Amino acid sequence: MAYSDGKRSVPRPKKPLTRQSLEDLALSYAARYATSAAKLERYLARKLFERGWEGEEEADLPALVARFVEKRYVDDEAYARARSSDLLRRGYGGRRVRQSLGQAGIGEAVAQRVAPGEYAAREAVLQMARKRRLGPYAVEPVPPEKREKQIAAMLRAGHRFDHVRAVLYLAGEDAAEEWLFEARDDDGVA
Repeated sequence: MAYSDGKRSVPRPKKPLTRQSLEDLALSYAARYATSAAKLERYLARKLFERGWEGEEEADLPALVARFVEKRYVDDEAYARARSSDLLRRGYGGRRVRQSLGQAGIGEAVAQRVAPGEYAAREAVLQMARKRRLGPYAVEPVPPEKREKQIAAMLRAGHRFDHVRAVLYLAGEDAAEEWLFEARDDDGVA
């Protein structure tokens, strides 16, 4: 809500946070967004910085976040699985997935458990090639200098070089499907 100082509208300063309002903010955030424990703690720290604290003792953010984890309102592994599969479906590679999970505060052990297997990695690189019409999905032959830019773009998206090279030099869509099918046997994907 805003009030007027005669010339312009000035936002009212928000009340400092209390223990209850901080918990309400955390609950609202966890209910609205898929989040990790680290992201929730960063959000609450930002809100404390913006609004201040009204309690006698310091706000114990780690304890509040730990309670939310204990109650399973926040689950790092579920968040990591969902985020990983979302990025892979969009055509990003394993390196980019690990980077995103690291930024969300997901530990290395959890990131390793949700890391894409060979089949998922190949599926992701083919998804990117399909979206951008690269390699077997190209409309016309690609000159060598443009192919270097395509390789660089796919590497920036987090794909392994051997996958990028294999995809860009596949003869057609049938060859791409066959290359993907080879990984099914390796990963035990049915």
